[in-house]
Amino acid sequence: MTTSLVTNAQSIEQLQELRQRAQQNDTTSNAARPISPLDISSQRTLPGATGVESTMGQFSTQPRNGMRLPGEPTIDTVFPAQAPMENPPFAANLFIGGFESERTSGLNDNYLVAPGDKIAIYLWGAVNFSNVVTVDNQGNIFIPNIGPISVANTPAGSVNQTVTSRIKQVYTNDVNIYVNLLTSTPVSVFVSGPVLRPGQYAGLASDSVLYYLKRAGGVDFQRGSFRQIDVVRNGEVVATADLYAFFRNGKLPELSFKDGDTILVHPIGNTIVVETGARNSFTFEFLNEELNGSVVNYFARPGEFASHASVAGVRNNKQFARYLSIQDFAALPLKAGDTVEYVADHEPQIYRINVAGAFSGASQVMVDKGARLIDVLDHIEVDTKLSDTQNIYLLRESVAIKQKEIIEEGLQRLERSMYTAPISSTGEGTIRAQEAQLVADFIARARQVEPQGRVVVSENGDVANILLEPNDTIVIPEITDLIHVGGEVLLPQSVVFNPDATTEDYVAWAGGFTERAEDERILIMHKNGNVSFASVSGTFLSDEHTMLQPGDQIIVLPAIDTKIMQAVKDVSQIIFQIAVAANAIDR
Repeated sequence: MTTSLVTNAQSIEQLQELRQRAQQNDTTSNAARPISPLDISSQRTLPGATGVESTMGQFSTQPRNGMRLPGEPTIDTVFPAQAPMENPPFAANLFIGGFESERTSGLNDNYLVAPGDKIAIYLWGAVNFSNVVTVDNQGNIFIPNIGPISVANTPAGSVNQTVTSRIKQVYTNDVNIYVNLLTSTPVSVFVSGPVLRPGQYAGLASDSVLYYLKRAGGVDFQRGSFRQIDVVRNGEVVATADLYAFFRNGKLPELSFKDGDTILVHPIGNTIVVETGARNSFTFEFLNEELNGSVVNYFARPGEFASHASVAGVRNNKQFARYLSIQDFAALPLKAGDTVEYVADHEPQIYRINVAGAFSGASQVMVDKGARLIDVLDHIEVDTKLSDTQNIYLLRESVAIKQKEIIEEGLQRLERSMYTAPISSTGEGTIRAQEAQLVADFIARARQVEPQGRVVVSENGDVANILLEPNDTIVIPEITDLIHVGGEVLLPQSVVFNPDATTEDYVAWAGGFTERAEDERILIMHKNGNVSFASVSGTFLSDEHTMLQPGDQIIVLPAIDTKIMQAVKDVSQIIFQIAVAANAIDR
């Protein structure tokens, strides 16, 4: 009935109606049929399977472009996890180049013709002929009226000459000949040994060893040799590649690959690690006859200022270490596993001295070892109207380090006194805990202070002719008419110097003391770096107004209020040290 209806259907509406009737019939028949366990469909599929059923096998002819199939092993799954090498192998960057994908389609002149290659031949003049012939399995091409011509193993650059000479033996006059090698037949080469992806790879016979090694992922840095890579053909080694020779001299074996050739990478040989101090700080692989310092110097290329080499290793199951000049190191025999470090260990004979402040000319002076301050001052240009040459001082790195150590010792002593003080009652313990927190905050901030390393070298116009150290900074202050007032005053500012004014006057001009000020011990930092103390009552200096000079700094320190007398002493001492070392007015 359904068949007759389909036959007689004359419109789209009739076809749709027939389709609806067929679906209703299928639904009715399924509902009426009893359900069997064998009829239950399963949703489980094999990995990678598709939902489309096919009676014939299918395969893709397109390359996967690196896409991994389900269950296919990868480098991550078959290689043990290895930490990055601090000193990778020398010449390892050969395998990050793009030569694999940048190969040109043209043939080089050294390519050897093989069966399957195609050659275009054109004859015109007395005879007209044009055809593309294929090299047969016997290595010949066939041209009518000429016969077979052997071209197997003929270099691509010589194909034209070989074929032309054979044709001219038959057509001697009035025939023009053009011969061109069009295509080359791919060869299949095996790559084996310690490489990342050993296997079979296709390429041209003219491709280099590097091309196939790159296709195989390159030499395994931990296990493979860069020095001994053999090309095996029919069980015999026909060529050996040394990547160091290519890296240094551009030499690779001249070879035309054939089907079935095997590139065999040997296990890694003797290694020497050059850690630092060289232009080539890599892991080197050396032959037995190359294990000496001169070869390492040749490949590692020590820096210009390197003077010595440090060698560490094992000899006769005992630790071995030597520290030699580069010349003596060149004659030293080495062993596999040695580590080498190049060191610039020249005794400094010339120092760099910095100049800061009010001066003219260069800001750096190079002096010989043993130079003294006055010797250098003679070569510094100054303007006597602007430069205060009577109050010169130095900034020295070694002094700054020592000041930092002194402050740190005081901070550690303060910590011990705070955390080990005895407690007589619960109330006192609460107070001590609060004070300890405040002192801890003070210690944390005090440790961030960076001392200047100021050295006092001038007094009353006289300059000490002290020995200079590397990176010393000679500071020549500017002439000024100001006195700087800071610290615990209401209005920190600079005031014009008055020879008749006292410390109390300058404090008053700065707004007076704050509530936290220590008015009995006022710090005066003089322009040359000297330090003195004064008080408003004149306890320390009865004639302190005669001590003040233009450019001096008056620093009113904060008073310390605590229950622990030892902590008062330590905190006050540290505040004085910080103020002097860091030259801090407003801290």
